[in-house]
Amino acid sequence: MPAQPAGEGFDRVPPNNLEAEVSVLGSMLLSKDAIAEVAEIIGPEEFYRGAHRTMFEAVKGLYDRGEPVDAVTLADELERRGQLDDVGGALAVTDIVSRVPTAANALYYARIVSGHALRRRLIECGTHITRMGYDTAEEVEQSVDRAEGLVYRMAQHGRVSEFTPIKQLLSAGFERIEQLHESNAAVTGLPTGFADLDELTAGLQPGNLVIIASRPAMGKSTLVTNMCTHVAVEERKSVVLFSLEMSAMELIQRVLAAEAKIDSDRLRTGRLRDDDWPKVSQAIGRLAETRLHIDDTPGTTLMEVRSKCRRLKQKHGLDLIVLDYLQLMQPHRRAENRVQEVAELSRGMKILAKELDVPVIALSQLSRRPEERTDRRPQLSDLRESGSIEQDADIVCFIYRDEVYDPDSAAKGEAELIVAKHRNGPLKTIHLAFLGSTSRFASLRRGSGSGPAGPPHPGAPL
Repeated sequence: MPAQPAGEGFDRVPPNNLEAEVSVLGSMLLSKDAIAEVAEIIGPEEFYRGAHRTMFEAVKGLYDRGEPVDAVTLADELERRGQLDDVGGALAVTDIVSRVPTAANALYYARIVSGHALRRRLIECGTHITRMGYDTAEEVEQSVDRAEGLVYRMAQHGRVSEFTPIKQLLSAGFERIEQLHESNAAVTGLPTGFADLDELTAGLQPGNLVIIASRPAMGKSTLVTNMCTHVAVEERKSVVLFSLEMSAMELIQRVLAAEAKIDSDRLRTGRLRDDDWPKVSQAIGRLAETRLHIDDTPGTTLMEVRSKCRRLKQKHGLDLIVLDYLQLMQPHRRAENRVQEVAELSRGMKILAKELDVPVIALSQLSRRPEERTDRRPQLSDLRESGSIEQDADIVCFIYRDEVYDPDSAAKGEAELIVAKHRNGPLKTIHLAFLGSTSRFASLRRGSGSGPAGPPHPGAPL
């Protein structure tokens, strides 16, 4: 049977190794262990010859159902599917087994197949990029961004474009449910360090866009910095924080004050007490071991954020992206009005979360409407400049501190984290302690209600 290319735009025979493909299939027919090992490296789309892709899918089908896998059962399975003649008949199946004496080198053969498949994807990707280069109807910056995205997905061993059968999705979904059931974990995503929030959301979920918004001086930068520090220090994950409002040095001072639990004014002015120095030294030691990355480039564009995040994930891994704040990021082109620009930015951050499969937290401004109401707690309609922020976000949280408006408030030292939108769960107002002098929020003890802030909850990040 002639070889069939796995993509378009090839002037020559694309890279392939049919002997390696045969050796992979033969090894799978000789050993169930080989099936499990090979399936972790390659899928049917990695095979160059169509007959080999068909056989691989049939072998996997038998294996997934727990049935015996050998030349006889494979031929029977292919006949049942009406594909036996397509692969060359039963003799073709028997021939594959006879050409592979042992399954010991299955992983080596699979890596050869995977490498040639990646080269074919590189050629396919180059073909797409060449077409973009000739497409003068699209702005060049957009073409560059799309091209970079194609290369990134190709490098992640993903096809440029691909449909996924629902059967495959259902299988993966069921496996995920089984894993969650067996682990019995309340937090399935990335913990923020705030116990009540993590319990409500099950942690920050990959692909989700989380918006945290408030009026000025409520502490949104402090809250998100606390979350970043917890994820980097306690969870040992890779975090990138784009600080478009504060400089990196200002941010580091806040992070140090919170991690060392010392007065931020003393740290900012250098007037540290004798007992502050060991705390600062220990905090620096802990933070130096983390994978917390800070970018304070002014006027950063959406495309620059995408590009930097893609490179960071490729080189060092990436588990959380934080943007402080959304309205300060520049669109790649000027729109008719600011509403359209902000809509493009929020949609872009949601697409980035899905592309890199990580949670994204973006801070956002609110309009002045809360200050025109008797109850100044924010509402979804207060999101500034764009209703698309609400639409794109999976979770929207508002920070409200009554003492900002009333210095004599009975809720002094307390903050409300209002979960106003939660795409996959309930809504709730979570009460936090606000420890402004050390640039920290902390979880309140359960049952503390809305009274003054008590000692931090043991699950607090700081």
